[in-house]
Amino acid sequence: MEELGTYTIIIASTIIIIMSYFFNILARKTNIPSVLMLIVLGIIIKQVLDLFGHDQINFFPILEIIGVVGLIMIVLEAALDLEIKRSKLPMIIKSFSVALISLILSSYIIALILQAFLRTDMFISLLYAVPLSIMSSAILIPSIKNIHEDKKEFLIYESTFSDILGIMFFYFILGSVEAESASEIGLGIASNISITIGLSIALSIALLYVFQNLKSEIKLFLLISVLILLYAVGKYFHLSSLIIILVFGLMLRNRYVIFKRFLNRIVKPDALTDVFNNLNLVTMETSFVIRTFFFVIFGISISLLSLLSFNVFLISILVLLVLFGIRFLILKLFIKKEIFPQIFLAPRGLITILLFYAIPQNYVVEEFEPGILLFVILVTSVLMAYAIIKDSKTPIIDETLEGSEIIEEADLIENSQITDQQTKDDSK
Repeated sequence: MEELGTYTIIIASTIIIIMSYFFNILARKTNIPSVLMLIVLGIIIKQVLDLFGHDQINFFPILEIIGVVGLIMIVLEAALDLEIKRSKLPMIIKSFSVALISLILSSYIIALILQAFLRTDMFISLLYAVPLSIMSSAILIPSIKNIHEDKKEFLIYESTFSDILGIMFFYFILGSVEAESASEIGLGIASNISITIGLSIALSIALLYVFQNLKSEIKLFLLISVLILLYAVGKYFHLSSLIIILVFGLMLRNRYVIFKRFLNRIVKPDALTDVFNNLNLVTMETSFVIRTFFFVIFGISISLLSLLSFNVFLISILVLLVLFGIRFLILKLFIKKEIFPQIFLAPRGLITILLFYAIPQNYVVEEFEPGILLFVILVTSVLMAYAIIKDSKTPIIDETLEGSEIIEEADLIENSQITDQQTKDDSK
């Protein structure tokens, strides 16, 4: 890394951030995900580095750290945007169910495919299948700013749940190596989630109480540091640490709903308004920078030659058919009405890459080509771009006008036209 020079790295880093900003503007105008542009930028940078003889740089340690911090910031950003209301409870339950069922079914069927092609046992096949079954909130959330509000909220909840459930599922599979039965695994999952949720609520209340009383103006990065610390410590104790981040963000965002009656004596919602507004801004800015470098470095670290393998192509196509086939059936089951563009808004990305690199060395299968990851990420992102562009050209119809209401509205329009015509005839 030193060979590149300190100022060369600084100049390159700042140019990448500036380009990412313009990629976001271009993404809003074209509906092409900025993530695709960042990965392509990374691939171009790799070619330049190879040209100048800097092809031996190991970017993985940087990618891993940026990915973990990015995951925390992205989930926190999503949580700070989620408003809890009794009227939204059915949508939350529905999005959770879609995320959970999709994850389990996709992981199992993809594991069968990998088991057939890679000649591995079911345990290792599942370790590779779970990352491919997780939606990427890092790609999805910034890309759906302009779609219908109800669909956008559903997708934010679904992708966030998919991240959390997917990570938990992955580490539970790893932890189940020594488990003797399925009931033991199930008990372990239930107890882990229960402990983590209880701990998350207690820690969140304590954090909010402390930070509402801090008089110093310099406290936002202190808060972020504490959250990252809690996440890392939770990982050491094999807890689902992402739940801590999610619960804290939800409690801060919905402080007026949660902290009332006797809880109002502990946490004063009004005292946290500035913390919420400023943290929301800092989180968005930090997520933007981390996302930028993560996907650029991923683009640098991948090999395009792996895409030329027939095995990679065949496995990737089968994986994609499973992902979107299951998604179609589940969305039809739970949503029933219009499922476009949601069916194609299921990109893979940050979590997929992170968990793939988190597979322990003794379970690594050399026959599994990283090109499968790249192929699936690129295709799901391109399909998402297509769906968003197509949706932007479709006129929005108010779904609350159903059945007789639509007929009544049509009759009113027709009667109005008849009246207007009669008025014109009378005037003649």
